[in-house]
Amino acid sequence: MGSLEGVEGLASARRFRTEEYHRLITAGILDEDEHVELLEGVIVEMTPQKRPHARVITTLTGKLARALPPEYSVRIQLPLTLSDDSEPEPDLAVVLQSEEDAAPAHPRSALLVAEVSGDSLRKDRSLKGRVYARANIPEYWIANVAEKCVEIYTDPVSSEGRYATARTVRPGDTLVPRHLPGVEIPVADLFA
Repeated sequence: MGSLEGVEGLASARRFRTEEYHRLITAGILDEDEHVELLEGVIVEMTPQKRPHARVITTLTGKLARALPPEYSVRIQLPLTLSDDSEPEPDLAVVLQSEEDAAPAHPRSALLVAEVSGDSLRKDRSLKGRVYARANIPEYWIANVAEKCVEIYTDPVSSEGRYATARTVRPGDTLVPRHLPGVEIPVADLFA
């Protein structure tokens, strides 16, 4: 299993598999509405949302939903079952509608995942970045609320749990996802 570097106090935590995590929810030990997610076998509490965080999610969701044709599904804060030890709930994920329809529980892949980061920036860069790269998610965005920029990670090296390419875009730049045709989002719109 991968290390939990970057997340204090989790290195020696008891590890769970996805099916065990689901049994905890089914048994009522975890409520399905609790703000937790499974990352590299550890049940991790999700950071509460502040107003700027919510505004970026709402803006990004609206722009993607309007720009994408029906063969894509925009998922907002819903699980992705990416491996036998990770079921993150990204702030936003774009999946093929066929994957959404065929998934027995939750989709097992996405074309794009996005996290909106304030207090969770360190976790989103390290732990979540590893989880998404290991799952071969082709593009990962971190909307950094404090710095009003978007970090774009592409070219996953799944065997190493990292992205080979990273760049940052700022107001004045435009987000153009590689695998979502016809989508262009001015970065300034996210932080207005």
